Amino acid sequence: MIKKEKVIPFIKNALEEDIREGDHSSIACIPNRKIGRAKLLIKENGIIAGIELAKWIFEYINPSVKVQMHLKDGDSVKKGDIAFTVEGPSISLLSGERLVLNCMQKMSAIATKTNNYVKILQGTKTTVLDTRKTTPGIRILEKWAVKIGGGQNHRFGLYDMIMLKDNHIDFAGGIEQAITKVKNYLKNNKLNLKVEVEARNINEVKEIIAVGGIDRIMLDNFTPEETSEALKHIDNKYETESSGGITSKTIRTYAECGVDYISIGALTHSIKNMDLSLKAF
Repeated sequence: MIKKEKVIPFIKNALEEDIREGDHSSIACIPNRKIGRAKLLIKENGIIAGIELAKWIFEYINPSVKVQMHLKDGDSVKKGDIAFTVEGPSISLLSGERLVLNCMQKMSAIATKTNNYVKILQGTKTTVLDTRKTTPGIRILEKWAVKIGGGQNHRFGLYDMIMLKDNHIDFAGGIEQAITKVKNYLKNNKLNLKVEVEARNINEVKEIIAVGGIDRIMLDNFTPEETSEALKHIDNKYETESSGGITSKTIRTYAECGVDYISIGALTHSIKNMDLSLKAF
């Protein structure tokens, strides 16, 4: 569960972007004291996400707005369901309408896609992870949606985990040099961060193991056969993560190899919004 105070800066900035000095369309034709009611109508099947956020948005716009939830984040929904009803000054409802829909449509699509992957992996030990391939400014919402859909978050940003990818390794002069420098950096700065290292082939897996002192090995763009071979060398000494071009058609095969995690950039970077609408009644 995301804490409200973490999301308020986003809500503030989003409303400033949209409303600024006022919602002139609404103010021009609706009396200030007019009270209205609306319902959040679901127009396609999936996993709903962003209901709690919608409540916070309406409350931020006008504390007198009342939101009655009929569903909760993470519920399976079908076309025709109503997620919540909202009552309050009509201008306030209209001012929040588009922000609520923009957020909920994207979050619900991410939660739905994540849940599809999670269902495919049922019965395996593998956890579905997101990536940093997110939309600038709304990463917190997209990663929140992944968790609502049953997945887990990878590192949130560059600050909460060390992840040595191919460019880090090449710029540092090689795997051994990169890992050694990271160990010294963490020690000298008294930092306690997990360290993950990307391997591009079996030889790099062997080299990472030989250097040691890390937490997780990422098997990047490995085939299932190469993944199985790599896992034999790793022998459960480190966490393992498969990544790179894995789809709903191939993810089960990778999971059955025995990796701990599979990261899917497509959970957030290529999403078709779920169809939702906010209708007055």
